[in-house]
Amino acid sequence: MKQSLHKTSGWKFAAAAALLLGLSGCTVGPKYHVASAPKPAAPNYKESPVNFQDADGWKVASPQDAMLHGNWWEIFQEPELNELERQLNIDNQNIKQYFENYLVARAEIREARSQYYPTVSVGPSFSRSRTSANVYQGTGTTSTTGTGGTTGTGGQAVQSNLITLPVDISWAPDLFGRVRNTVREYQAGAQVSAADLENERLLEQATLAQTYFQIRGQDELQVVLDDTVKADEDILKSTQALYDTGIDDQVSVDQARQTFESARAAATNNKVARAQYEHAIAMLLGKPATDFTIPVRAMTKAPPAIPTGTPSQLLERRPDIAAAERTMAEANAVIGIGYAAYYPTLTLTAGGGLESSAFSNLISWPSRFWSIGPSISETVFDAGLRRATIDQYVATYNADVASYRQTVLTAFQQVEDYMAETRILSTEIQQAQRAQASAESAFTLEKGRYETGLDPYITLLSTQTALLTSRETVVNLQVEQMTSAVQLVEALGGGWDTSQLPTASQVTQKPPADERKIQQ
Repeated sequence: MKQSLHKTSGWKFAAAAALLLGLSGCTVGPKYHVASAPKPAAPNYKESPVNFQDADGWKVASPQDAMLHGNWWEIFQEPELNELERQLNIDNQNIKQYFENYLVARAEIREARSQYYPTVSVGPSFSRSRTSANVYQGTGTTSTTGTGGTTGTGGQAVQSNLITLPVDISWAPDLFGRVRNTVREYQAGAQVSAADLENERLLEQATLAQTYFQIRGQDELQVVLDDTVKADEDILKSTQALYDTGIDDQVSVDQARQTFESARAAATNNKVARAQYEHAIAMLLGKPATDFTIPVRAMTKAPPAIPTGTPSQLLERRPDIAAAERTMAEANAVIGIGYAAYYPTLTLTAGGGLESSAFSNLISWPSRFWSIGPSISETVFDAGLRRATIDQYVATYNADVASYRQTVLTAFQQVEDYMAETRILSTEIQQAQRAQASAESAFTLEKGRYETGLDPYITLLSTQTALLTSRETVVNLQVEQMTSAVQLVEALGGGWDTSQLPTASQVTQKPPADERKIQQ
């Protein structure tokens, strides 16, 4: 009979364990599917030079399906820029901040995963107590009063020790996927953080490249302004000589001096922007501006042929699009957490240990104590709280879908914007260079006519101003084209693609010890 009862109990235990395992594989909530996104069917971007028969100047790389990889800034073939980008990737403080935020997100995954397992706690204790001798304890001498009551005439104080070594275990099996959905939420959140990190890295890299070409453009513009000052000084001397010989008048001298001093002021003012760009680069590199200097080097150049790939590849190239897609996955997991609230929560608790009034008897079989028992809790009425919560989560998910699609549309807009800007500026630069050549020729001819007394100074001043404006325009357009080319690379996602986004298992792993220590 006892053997039969033992077999029956074993069968029931096995059945209960199988039921728990079966329920623990049940996950409620909607399955996640990537939402559809606007995606053009055209083989090339609308503003690509390949679609313009009259496109002159800047070209895109061929074949069209080629893409940037790795250190994208190397395409500009500037060794100085390459070294600055290397320093930025190590010391930029904004990138470090986003990296630490990524580690925070990864730690949250491990926090959520801890709910898969039981919680075990211990609380050893020792106490020594003494009872009052004036409390009646059922022993000692008693006396009977006239009213029929009994009073104690005194007791004996009792001293006792209590030594306890308890162990408590509590576990709530994840029967309906609340913990699993929480883990998935944090895994997707960590992937969002990883994509945000790459987006911030790309932003800092592009900002450095743009600032670098800006500072080189300022150096080139300084050459233009310094040449203008030198030319104005020569004209002032010529005007003074003509006045001294009685050929010209005082008005011409004053006008020439005013032009010379204005040119000097403009040349001096240009150094303000140059200094500020230099300070900005120092900050990007994580260095005090006080200790950082970039040597002067005048330079303007045409951007290289940039491999743009096809429009269909853009969704796989931009980290902000990847972040928006992972945000949808995160919101989808939260909906599952909301649905799990409709189901009961089973909690298994067990406690046990050793308890004795003497150390000598503590570790003995009679000193043991234990308790075990399950409990189930279920909300039977919440006035629509759970339904409203799920409605909130669904609305948040739908908003994330709209945000994802808007991010995709913005990406296509930016690529088309900067591709058009780079292409159109290339044609504009050629036109401005022809205008500059004409202005230089006109100035040379007019200077000769003025020095021989054929034309007044006011005519020379007009051609001189036109030349300065033409030279400044060419330099500014060249700088603008280079910065728009950098922005185009940034809009294309740089050298990143979704294969570099860490997987759910990768973000779940514990980072190396050197990434988890407190920074000094």
